[in-house]
Amino acid sequence: MTAKSAAAAARATVYGYPRQGQGRELKKAIEGYWKGRVDADALRATATELRRTNWRQLAEAGIHEVPTGDFSYYDHVLDTSVMVGAIPERHRAAVEADALDGYFAMARGTQDSAPLEMTKWFDTNYHYLVPELGPDTVFTADSTQQVTALGQALALGLTARPVLVGPVTYLLLAKPAPGVAADFDPLTLLDRLLPVYAQVLTDLRTAGAEWVQLDEPALVQDRTPAELNAAARAYRDLGGRTDRPKLLVASYFDRLGDALPVLAKAPVEGLALDFTEAAAANLDALAAVGGLPGKRLVAGVVNGRNIWVNDLEKSLATLGTLLGLADRVDVAASCSLLHVPLDATAERDIEPQILRWLAFARQKTAEIVTLAKGLGGGTDTIAAELAANRADLASRAGSALTHDPAVRARTAAVTATDGRRSQPYPERAAAQRAHLRLPLLPTTTIGSFPQTPELRTARADLRAGRIDSAGYEERIRAEIGDVISFQEKTGLDVLVHGEAERNDMVQYFAEQLTGYLATQHGWVQSYGTRYVRPPILAGDISRPEAMTVRWTTYAQSLTAKPVKGMLTGPVTMLAWSFVRDDQPLADTARQVALALRDEVNDLEAAGTSVIQVDEPALRETLPLRACDHPEYLAWATEAFRLTTAGVRPDTQIHTHMCYAEFGDIVQAIDDLDADVISLEAARSHMQVARELAGHGYPREAGPGVYDIHSPRVPGADEAAALLRRGLEAIPAERLWVNPDCGLKTRAWPETRTSLENLVTAARTVRTELSAS
Repeated sequence: MTAKSAAAAARATVYGYPRQGQGRELKKAIEGYWKGRVDADALRATATELRRTNWRQLAEAGIHEVPTGDFSYYDHVLDTSVMVGAIPERHRAAVEADALDGYFAMARGTQDSAPLEMTKWFDTNYHYLVPELGPDTVFTADSTQQVTALGQALALGLTARPVLVGPVTYLLLAKPAPGVAADFDPLTLLDRLLPVYAQVLTDLRTAGAEWVQLDEPALVQDRTPAELNAAARAYRDLGGRTDRPKLLVASYFDRLGDALPVLAKAPVEGLALDFTEAAAANLDALAAVGGLPGKRLVAGVVNGRNIWVNDLEKSLATLGTLLGLADRVDVAASCSLLHVPLDATAERDIEPQILRWLAFARQKTAEIVTLAKGLGGGTDTIAAELAANRADLASRAGSALTHDPAVRARTAAVTATDGRRSQPYPERAAAQRAHLRLPLLPTTTIGSFPQTPELRTARADLRAGRIDSAGYEERIRAEIGDVISFQEKTGLDVLVHGEAERNDMVQYFAEQLTGYLATQHGWVQSYGTRYVRPPILAGDISRPEAMTVRWTTYAQSLTAKPVKGMLTGPVTMLAWSFVRDDQPLADTARQVALALRDEVNDLEAAGTSVIQVDEPALRETLPLRACDHPEYLAWATEAFRLTTAGVRPDTQIHTHMCYAEFGDIVQAIDDLDADVISLEAARSHMQVARELAGHGYPREAGPGVYDIHSPRVPGADEAAALLRRGLEAIPAERLWVNPDCGLKTRAWPETRTSLENLVTAARTVRTELSAS
């Protein structure tokens, strides 16, 4: 096909779409099912209608080929485990008794069975459920969910393309099951898994699929020759079968690198590449392999992870370069639109001109359709859209919101000394022990306590004008009092005020900093039914006034025990926001760090002796390629130290991280120079404690003994067993006892019992240590 005919054939498509619905109908239906208010049939009906609504919206917008299989009740990787029959033995009976309840048991656990481990999906804030595999794993095909969704889309008269997690990525994301040797490599199961994928592909072809997309984002990471050979073998096997649909192998989030020649040679009909995060690298690599003659190329030129309007002329130039490199060039977002909110037009509180800078899923869909039209018919066919786009880009570039001379001057004046504590850790530790007088194995929580329905109602009443600010603050004051009283009675050693006044650990601060925009309806799935509204980092950042001092000081007035000041760190403020794309992330991080430094110093001046600056996103923001790690980790750790280094030696600085692979960044954790770090460890059975010990981590640490992302209540014996395992790696004088994460999403009954058991476990192990 010539370049001209390839352009004329251009079609618009997407890899996935937000699942929740305009009003988060899916979240409400699932949580209603868990509480017994919604039955299974009603839940399935809600899900079916949401899928149909998504497909209709896409088709009406001009998308030529809609995705199926991207919808999930909880997580698409968990759905893949169900599809291939990889059900953990502890959940098999539950799945056989009731498939839906068993599915949720794998995701959330039960009182008797722990859930699957959860961690971050590459470098995003989406969490997936980690497959558990071993040498005895038997795979069996169950394509029911995928075939059903395809049939529903085809019944609407749509062209549909099922989207599946690819077999290589699935195995590379998996971990050895409990009881399996830690050095077991799930990729050794590839030859056992491929026939199952082949059966699913056959089932989908029989059901009417012309194309099936197999997502292989793991191939954009550094891969060994053995792993690349496995990818080659997988697609030689699947591509060589005759009873299958056409195969589109998709990658995203970074450059494909050494995997591109492997996939280009594979007997598959198409590749999908990211031309936003890695446009130049993927373009060069495509040219180096001689393009994709006879194949379909789906070009992800619209950023599926950020919310700024696309530069249409720049994207058209990229698409024009791709013509002639493939038999057919189609237009798409760089990845699933799962990672952005649904519709920017729902926002009423953002200035209309600024709103035009933003593109959520529905607006990105329109951009994709416009680009496909322009590629196929020429720029004259989209002249009006191009003119409007140029005006929007110019408006943003020239806005006073994006440039504050005072902020830029302060950032430019930062020196290396500003990021160093005044004394080394051993001297600080001695000063803190003398000042705080904590027991061995001190107990604490991570920060938040349950956000009760009453708190949410009070917040809604304040927004709606049903109560005034005085009434709302009285409710917050009472909640803080209850939280402090409970912690004292339970026997926790370092308390928190519970964060009753905070809607979200990033949004709360963003709403008080200049340069940020907040949304009312910009919900994005983090995991399961947990949705967040990432704020939009639109301009230069500063802190007009103190943000947390008032409520922290009030909580401290209610107790003689230390109360932690709680802040969200600069990297997490970036990672869990939609960041500006018009300056380096390092520059933005320094601006946020300086604003938070002012808050840390004000907390200390108000008498706060323990200050926690959470950085759960430090690992998730790590670039996917190792060669990019040093630059990122240098500015990320510098930003944390810039936030915290201005305090006295006897002020104890904590940080917190959760649900990531910490072994990759142990040196960076060390480089933060925090006095105490708390980390997720319950689901991973204290793996992080061993990783810290292996590194020789010299400071205090609290690997979690209570998994807060499950409703199950761990007994005191279970928590004590985890604590003893932690002591095998970390000396008692440096070990803290805490949950994995904040308690915001939990209910009070399970929180009370779990924390009481945690304190009991700490006391039990203290007694054992004193007797030994």
